Parts: sequence; C-alpha cells; structure tokens
Amino acid sequence: MYLPTPRGDLSYALNNALLCNPSEDSTAYLASVAEDRLGSSLDVIYDEDLQLSLFMLYELHYRGFAEVDDRWEWNPALISLRAKIEEGFEDALRDVAGSISSVEPSSSEVAKALFALAANDAGPSVSKFIQRKANADQAREFLILKSIYQLKEADPHTWAIPKLAGRAKAAMVEIQADEYGNGRLSRMHSELFRQTMRGMGLRDDFGAYVDRIPAVTLAAANMISLFGMHRRLRGAITGHLALYEMTSSIPQACYARGFRRLGYESPVTDYFDEHVEADAVHEQIAGRDLAGGLAEDEPGLVRDILFGAQAAAAVDALAGAKYLEAWETGKSALYTGAGAAV
Repeated sequence: MYLPTPRGDLSYALNNALLCNPSEDSTAYLASVAEDRLGSSLDVIYDEDLQLSLFMLYELHYRGFAEVDDRWEWNPALISLRAKIEEGFEDALRDVAGSISSVEPSSSEVAKALFALAANDAGPSVSKFIQRKANADQAREFLILKSIYQLKEADPHTWAIPKLAGRAKAAMVEIQADEYGNGRLSRMHSELFRQTMRGMGLRDDFGAYVDRIPAVTLAAANMISLFGMHRRLRGAITGHLALYEMTSSIPQACYARGFRRLGYESPVTDYFDEHVEADAVHEQIAGRDLAGGLAEDEPGLVRDILFGAQAAAAVDALAGAKYLEAWETGKSALYTGAGAAV
C-alpha cells in the first residue's frame, strides 16, 4: 500500500520521515511531536492523528509501504515513537475495558467467564442493522470499514503463536490454520473477503481505503497488533481472539442474510457463510483450549486474558455505535476529514 494522507502534525512528520533515507537524522523531532500530541489528546482511541500514526508504525512490520525503505522497520527512533503512543493507547484500552473480575485459573472457569462476556451483548447491533435495514451504499461502507483488518486476516493474531506453548499454542495453530484456508488460497478468509469486495464493486487491495477509515476503526485494528506483538500481552491477544471467535458466528449469519436481502449471493456472501460454520467450531476451541489452556499453564495471565476480551468487546462497541449513529441519520460512517477522498 501507499502512505496514507496525514491527519495532523504527528502523522505528517512521520510521513515525511518515512520518505527519507533511514540513515538520515530525520526522526529527531518525532518524539517531541508525539509527546505534544499525547498531552493534548482528549481520547487516544478517537484521535485521528495518533491512531493513523500508530497504524503506519505497525504496518512497517507487516507488508510495509510501496515508497518506504524496508530498513525503517527496526529504526530505533521509530520503535521509541511507537512505544510512546502504545503507552497512552494501552492506558486508554484498560480504561474502556473496565474492571477485571477474579476468575480461577482453570480451563472451565476461564471459558465460563468468556462465554458470559460473549453473551452479555446489550449494545447496538451492526449485524442486525445490516441484516434488516442497510441499503447498498451502507453495505459497501461496512465492507470498507472491515477491510482494514479483514484483508489481512488473521496476521495480527498470528504474532502470538511463537509466544505460546502447550494446549494454547496447539489451539491457536488450529484456529489460524482455518483462517488461512488450511493452505488453500481460495479458502483463505482474507481472499474470501476480497471476493466480497470485488462483488460489491470495491477495490480489494489492502489499504486502498485507509484514507476513509476513522480513528476508532483503526484503533480496533491497532489493538490486535499491540497485543500480538508484545510477549507481555500474550494473555491479552489470547483473550481477544477467544472473544472474537465466540461472538462471530451469529453476526456473520446476520451479515449474510443482509447481503442476500440486497440481492447478492455467492461469491459476495461466501466470506460470511464460511465464518458461520468455522466460528461455531472455533468458539469451543478458543474458550476451553486456547484461553483456558493458557490460564492453566500460566495462572498469572488470567487477568490479561480477560482484559484482552473485554477490550475487544469495548472497542467494537464504540466503533459500532459510531457507525449506527451515522447510518441511522443518513450520514456516512467513513472518515471525511482532510485527504478522505478516494
């Protein structure tokens, strides 16, 4: 992908730095700009400049940017900058996740707590809106919003595999193997999502719509990279994936019905149909073997497992509320600030 359009002083400075030679002293001012931005930000999760900057820094560790030297990936100044933003972002995630209940470090008790969290979904439902009310333009917006994660599903969670052992590792590999189509390109979930986007007349290259993705949606994607890349947060990434798998099957069925209501069938609906079946199986593996297995192997990580799950639920609820507020009033849920035109 190409570098996104900056949304403030920090992303502007980062953008300019990345276009330079990594050996040049083009990063000296980034730390001070980040400090100023973090100090003035009222809410890191909704801060367009901070979330875009963090997304850019993380993307250097995935497939990078077309015009950016790959040596930037491990540039010490950029790693330091990322750490500054991550600190504020993690604090914000812990705030929205709320208090963490005490749970016994057994597979059954941790799974029970996660299933209870998954069942406690009283917030506004994007999936029901898509199923019953969305028009074709809103359905396309929904796909654009999802594309910033779904077109690289499930790479951020895969960071966790070398950080785990035992039952948890085996369960993670089993889940991720399905996400990657068990080695079949046509069945990779990211590839199925590409089919969906193409069928709706949208571009299917990763990052094509980054300039239309709002901060809260970037935050949801950035959260997975934060959890997955840090070994100390291996419990959080495990809880995050577990909750995703436990809360996916029913909404995916709603999405499939919504797109069929709008007149679309396979291959547009294949992505959603695949998840209805796969995630119904994954939810048991994720709750009992992945999260529960990690809790039994490393009891000290139980609170982190629950934090990851609660943060996932909280940020998704914030994003969903923003989308529905826009759609219910006939507005766009996409980012419409400077550089948002595609």
